[in-house]
Amino acid sequence: MRDDWKTFLSHAGAEIEDDKVKHFGNPSRELRVVTTGFIISDLSHYGLIAIHGEDAQTFLANQFTNDTNLVSPSLAQLNGYCTPKGRLLAIFCVFLRGDTYYLQLPRELVQPVIDRLRIFILNAKVTPEDASDSLVCIGASSPDLDDQLAKQNTISTPQEDYHCTSTDKLSIIRLPGAFPRCIIIGESNDIKLVWNSLDVNAAPVGTNSWDLINIISGIPTITTATQDLFIPQMTNLDLINGISFKKGCYPGQEIVARTHYRGKLKRRMALFHTSAETAPSSGSSITLQEKESEDRKVGVVVTAQPSAEGGYLLLVVLEIAVTNSSSNLLDEHNNVIKLMELPYDQETTRE
Repeated sequence: MRDDWKTFLSHAGAEIEDDKVKHFGNPSRELRVVTTGFIISDLSHYGLIAIHGEDAQTFLANQFTNDTNLVSPSLAQLNGYCTPKGRLLAIFCVFLRGDTYYLQLPRELVQPVIDRLRIFILNAKVTPEDASDSLVCIGASSPDLDDQLAKQNTISTPQEDYHCTSTDKLSIIRLPGAFPRCIIIGESNDIKLVWNSLDVNAAPVGTNSWDLINIISGIPTITTATQDLFIPQMTNLDLINGISFKKGCYPGQEIVARTHYRGKLKRRMALFHTSAETAPSSGSSITLQEKESEDRKVGVVVTAQPSAEGGYLLLVVLEIAVTNSSSNLLDEHNNVIKLMELPYDQETTRE
């Protein structure tokens, strides 16, 4: 997190730990307002990779799961990055600002992804670099988001998911999810002005609250704990427009395509709730408790965050056959998890 931005947030009442905004003084209230109110959140726990050079567009198209040739100043895109065996190393939003492509992903993955991209550059005229502190990103969410942002003369809200609008200083990207929301990106001084303007009506919240919206919306996040565990379809990336099955090759493409066209997917991501007092950790196991046999591992936790109703909401990649099991599904602490509903259709079609 940039020092000047960190100081600004501290003066605004943020409690910051390890460069993450924990809360603004009332974490339980912040969780409650997530689903009903107008919130703003710092997103410095996500980093940025800048990719530029005359071969950048072609290079990215040969690396990621989606067709990055479609990315433009008016259209961002959800993408995945895989190993040759089709296992996810990262999931991120790609957007174009000026002549530079940016990947927004958890900060802990920024350098590992840069290092891996550099392996494939060879003679391509392209440069990936850490740009996490060159721009500041905040998120805004509200049931009446368009009306709220319309009050800001400098902000025009995109109407469709991943569509972008830009000014000379700001980039605004509409995000999918259970609630209308967007991210706003710009230089530190410009984002400070936006924050102060929005803060008149919005409730500032910690990063847990923003990440909770991702979970409720069924948007997965890959961290170091879950790298190399899932093929993209296991995390529903095909259901939320994160994969193109019409583009050319990329690392892992053969496995991803074979799974799609032959329909042999055995695991899918689902939303669960647990009343546990301790959060299930990312990468931990979910087990099926059966009366007639020993417990067995049937799933893996992708991510979890505190719920406004108590306990935790979590995304789990789980065997499809047991998702609606009448037997108990247990987290790593032997707490029962209960199936919840995702906001999108979990059926897929083959192109």
